[in-house]
Formats: sequence, C-alpha cells, structure tokens
Amino acid sequence: MKSRIHSTRGLKFLVALLIFLAGAFIMPATAQDSIATEAASAVAEATSEAVEAVAEATVAAPAEESSPVDPVAVGLNTLWVALGAMLVFFMQPGFSLVEAGFTRSKNTANILMKNFFDFMAGTLLFWALGYGVMFGVGSFAGTPNLFDIDFKDCMSEMGIPNYAFLIFQTVFCATAATIVSGAMAERTKFYMYMIYSVLISAVVYPISGHWTWGGGWLSTLEIGSYTGGFHDFAGSTIVHSVGGWMALVGAWILGPRIGKFSKDGKAHAIPGHNLTIAALGVFILWMGWFGFNPCSQLAIASVEDATASTLVFVNTNIAAAIGGLAALFISWIRYKKPSLSFTLNGILAGLVGITAGCDAVSPVGAAIIGLICGTLMIFSVEFIEHKLKIDDPVGASSVHGVCGFTGTILTGLLAVDGGLCYGGGTGMFLVQLTGAVVIGLWAAAMGFIIFFSLNKIHGLRVEKRIEEEGLDVYEHGESAYN
Repeated sequence: MKSRIHSTRGLKFLVALLIFLAGAFIMPATAQDSIATEAASAVAEATSEAVEAVAEATVAAPAEESSPVDPVAVGLNTLWVALGAMLVFFMQPGFSLVEAGFTRSKNTANILMKNFFDFMAGTLLFWALGYGVMFGVGSFAGTPNLFDIDFKDCMSEMGIPNYAFLIFQTVFCATAATIVSGAMAERTKFYMYMIYSVLISAVVYPISGHWTWGGGWLSTLEIGSYTGGFHDFAGSTIVHSVGGWMALVGAWILGPRIGKFSKDGKAHAIPGHNLTIAALGVFILWMGWFGFNPCSQLAIASVEDATASTLVFVNTNIAAAIGGLAALFISWIRYKKPSLSFTLNGILAGLVGITAGCDAVSPVGAAIIGLICGTLMIFSVEFIEHKLKIDDPVGASSVHGVCGFTGTILTGLLAVDGGLCYGGGTGMFLVQLTGAVVIGLWAAAMGFIIFFSLNKIHGLRVEKRIEEEGLDVYEHGESAYN
C-alpha cells in the first residue's frame, strides 16, 4: 500500500512538472503572438508596396538566373539523413538488450520499459521544447518555440527538410537519455526515473547542445591561432558524456545494489542473466553507429560529402574493432581469461571515443583512439567500483562518460587539420579540453540537482523487499520471463 501511495504521488508530481514546463514556454509564445498581431497592420502596407515594386521590376527586366534547389541532391541527402535516423533509433533496442543482459532476469521488464519511455517521452518533449532550446536564438539557451520547428530553415542551411533534421536530432536526444538507465538499474523507482527522463530531454541535453551544435559559445570558441571552435562531430561529449556523467552521479546518489559490497568494502560481482542478448545488443549498437556517425554529415549527394561520409564509416568501424581487441587482451592479461563482458564494453568504448573526431582523424588516428578507449574503459570500471564504491551494473559511466571525454580531447591531438600531433599547436587541444570539461561539469551538476532533489522529495530507491524479489512484478505487474 505504501508503495502504491508513493507511486501515485510520483505520477502526480510528473504531471505537474509537465504542465509547468509547458506553461513556462506557452506564456512567452502568447506574448509574442500579441506583439506580432499589433505589428501586422503596420507591415501590411509596406508589404503590398514591396510586392508591387517586385512585379514592376520583373516586367521591366529579364529574370536573373537563380540558384534553384537541386531536387535530386535534396532527395539523396534527405534519404541519407532518414536512414541515419532509422539506424540511430534501432540503437534503442541495442541499449535495451545490453542493459537487460548485464543485469538479472527479475528486472528485465523494468529495463525495457525505461528504454521505451525514454524514446516516447523524448520524442514529445524534444519536439515541443528541446528543439527550440537547442537550435533557437539565444546565448545560454535558445528561445523555445512550442511545437514550432519552422524558425530554422534547414533547406537553405543544409539542403534537407526541417522534418528530416528534427527526427535526426530527436533520436540523438533519446540516446543521451537512455544511457543513465543501465547505471541505475535494478533499484530505481520507475516514476522517479520518468521525471529524470523528462528533464534531460527538455532541458539538460538541449542546453548543452545549444552551446555547440546550436551555434552557441563553444562552437565559436577560439584559443591561440585556432579559430575552429569546439569539435564534436556526432556527440562523444554532447550526447555520450552528458549521459555518462549523469549516470555516474545518479548511481552514486542512489547507492549500490544489495549485496554488491560487503561490510569491509569489498566488491562482489553480480553477474547478468544473459550474455547472449547483451552480445546481440552490442552488434545492434555497432550497426546503429553507422547511422550515428556517417549520417551526421547530413549530406551524401556530392563527391565531397560521399568521401567524408565513407571516411567516417571506416574510422567508426576501426575504432570499434580495436577497442574490442584492446579490452579482450587487457582483460586476458589482468584476469587470466578473455572476458566477453569487457570485450563488449570495449567495442562500445571505441565507438563512443571516435564519435567526436570521426571526420577529422585518419584511420590510424581512429585506431589509436579505439586502443586508448578500449584499454581505459577497463581501468575506469575498476576505479569506479573499487575506489569510488559506486555500483554501475553495465559500466555506462566508464563507457560513455570517461571514454566520451577521452575521445573528445584526443581529437585535439589527432585531428589531421589543427591537431597538436599534426603541427597545429595547442589551440585545438585546449578548446576540446575546455568544451569536454564544461559540458561534463554541466551534466554532473544537473545530475546532482535532479537526483538529489528527487531522492529528498520521494526517494529514488525501491524498498528492500522489492529490490530483492525484482522490480518487474512490483513496479509493472508482469514479468519478462514466464
């Protein structure tokens, strides 16, 4: 009964939060409509005069050559972006399978439900608020445009329809949100997780995304002779580190699973129930990354775009392969057996690490990034578990937080154009370091505020009996396995 009361209160709190977020942005929009109505009459006369002038000029002089949109190029580029969106969307079942496989069977339905909610809520909230906050005009954050995406002319800027860009960015937002699910698995109240998912999709991810992809201050940051701004091609920091650092803070505030640490602080392994589906999930993620990275070129119709996209494709694959091999052999050396679990996370570490500079480094540079990230991931998992005493069941904070950060700053070293190792000086490296640190601090701070507040208000964690018997039946009234 107590659990049901808390669940009902949490649902009411979630609904109130959604109403507040909507109201906060509807009011400015209403005010703007009032101003626009008053200005309309003043503009009407000038508009009609301008139309008449244009008509006269058209009759008097032959039409000048214009630059019409190439329908073939638009069609190919739109198809490329749509394909990318489909592949990145298919990463959601990949994440679901990895998280489910690395955890116990009694919590599988809960994990699947969280991943579905991330995408369903993220779709609505990013369309309603996040897209405007991320790509609208503004310094700290863009101006919200409630359900309106026409403020950005993607056709003239990128040669694709507005809707194509919206769906592509929506699936990226959902990726950032779902990273936290695995780190806080097996002991988090579902309705508390729902509130977090709403906030990252509507506020946290769009604001840091505005600083970079939205044309904000990091995108134009200059240090020394380097004037290229912060470079994160497909989101090592913007997507993965944001999710990874929030996952680390959330797992810390939530506390470890029952039985993870003994009284003397020694960590004990809690094996996942199915490495087969975890491995399938990694294969799906690996394939999905071929949409995540190459399709972030946002074009394929020209020779230059085709060349750039295929370089990204090759670099992505090399980093994943080398990351997996590095984890395989390092785990073999350290634990006397080649670990499948670490190999799977090594592949993901390589993929996360290369995402920032996949367009800027050579295949050799991609191999180096994969090698470093695949190796670093193992030591990061050990440090977080044994030194920090934080229980991350799937290693999300190491794979996405640590390796996303590392791949971003390695881009400043290994970028063929501007990287320190190619004679570009320290400027790009310092810009990359600044961006990775600032966004990491932003994500960690917001994670602390959100999870600490939720923990104080209603408590993040389920009751001991529910955790021991499994979240599936108590949180959802059904089990994944019967």
